[in-house]
Amino acid sequence: MRPPEVAVVAVAALLLVAAAAAAAAESAAPLPAALRLERAVPHKGVALEELRRRDAARHRVLRRRLLGAVAGVVDFPVEGSANPYMVGLYFTRVKLGNPAKEFFVQIDTGSDILWVTCSPCTGCPTSSGLNIQLESFSPDSSSTSSRITCSDDRCTAALQTGEAICQTSDSPSSPCGYTFTYGDGSGTSGYYVSDTMFFETVMGNEQTTNSSASIVFGCSNSQSGDLTKADRAVDGIFGFGQHQLSVVSQLNSLGVSPKVFSHCLKGSDNGGGILVLGEIVEPGLVYSPLVPSQPHYNLNLESIAVNGQKLSIDSSLFTTSNTQGTIVDSGTTLAYLADGAYDPFVSAIAAAVSPSVRSLVSKGSQCFITSSSVDSSFPTVTLYFMGGVAMSVKPENYLLQQASVDNNVLWCIGWQRNQGQEITILGDLVLKDKIFVYDLANMRMGWADYDCSMSVNVTTSSGKNQYVNTGQFDVNGSARRASYESLIPAGIVTMLVHMLIFSSSSRR
Repeated sequence: MRPPEVAVVAVAALLLVAAAAAAAAESAAPLPAALRLERAVPHKGVALEELRRRDAARHRVLRRRLLGAVAGVVDFPVEGSANPYMVGLYFTRVKLGNPAKEFFVQIDTGSDILWVTCSPCTGCPTSSGLNIQLESFSPDSSSTSSRITCSDDRCTAALQTGEAICQTSDSPSSPCGYTFTYGDGSGTSGYYVSDTMFFETVMGNEQTTNSSASIVFGCSNSQSGDLTKADRAVDGIFGFGQHQLSVVSQLNSLGVSPKVFSHCLKGSDNGGGILVLGEIVEPGLVYSPLVPSQPHYNLNLESIAVNGQKLSIDSSLFTTSNTQGTIVDSGTTLAYLADGAYDPFVSAIAAAVSPSVRSLVSKGSQCFITSSSVDSSFPTVTLYFMGGVAMSVKPENYLLQQASVDNNVLWCIGWQRNQGQEITILGDLVLKDKIFVYDLANMRMGWADYDCSMSVNVTTSSGKNQYVNTGQFDVNGSARRASYESLIPAGIVTMLVHMLIFSSSSRR
């Protein structure tokens, strides 16, 4: 390193040379009286909204350059449970708009868009059986909200993927609309808005900070099907898909979070868990490649084993195509097995249960009555995926406890037949009590059995691991906290068990 006094002399010398050069240039050629400013973008006839959109796009690029690397891991609270008789879904809370307003939204890896109920809305429930206060978003009440138009580049991109609707007769200033239909037949329609999302960010210095970003999300003004029912009503759906308008993609393009997200859903009736835009790292994680160019998170399932014995199912039944494949979907409560694989699966389970277990069929479903623990009475199922990796499925991940009387517990197989379809869907029943990592940067998915009531390690941009736990966002004092009560009265359940025990004609 150069000594300080030498550096000062050198800098002074450079300044003298620069001053002399500037004086010489000024004497040789006089400066013009005024400098002409050329506009890079023509402004005549361009709407103010369009100019704002161009500025916003420029600012997004500038922010990415300033941030350079990913800032941190975005952490969302998780509520709800996989138990269909308690809640039957997992949801989180998002804060949108200025002033910020909090919304409960279902966590759904089977769709792409975040949308919330807006006012007015046709068919939208006004109360919820989950004991939460439903809210609606009003773009006009937020100082930072703006409607996305059909001429917006983001709308144009969404049109290509079928996530937006603009009629050819619409003017460029017409709202960018959408209509979504989900697998259960429910649907929503509305228009896109841009506004601020507020969230917690876990930084590399073991600090949690309040952060925000401008994102595009859906404003729902019409709902149908199960979305209109009040028993499990929430304020919207949070899609964690791969497309450009998913929050995962938007925050990654802004440099806010990495191109990976993870969840760990607690299987207890109280539910909850962990959800981060970031990578959970645990020693037991195994990875299998995601099938590319698919609208969902498809894995290459190759075979199924019960108690270590592989089932006689043609592996071509699981090959991914437009009509086949295996999808991981947190928006599905149960699990659905390809039609051709269902009977061999159920038969293998029934044949492998403990001799003390009584078998019966109720309304087409295979059920069992036992006074012993499920772990000691039922077989373990193993799913084998591409890459030679396995997913262990414990009895609690394929059985549903329907009811109990004295020491007798009624269990039924919770995996459903996907009637007439060869698509397998792994829903919350399978996903619970496991870490799942959706590594979109490397197009792979990882998983490991885990107690989701414990803390997990997440990797930040600094390469350091930070701890995230389910208690980080404890809101026991919140008036909007969910409280779960059984959706089936105890008396009816008891009667059902007695009917099944004493009137079933199909017993082992």
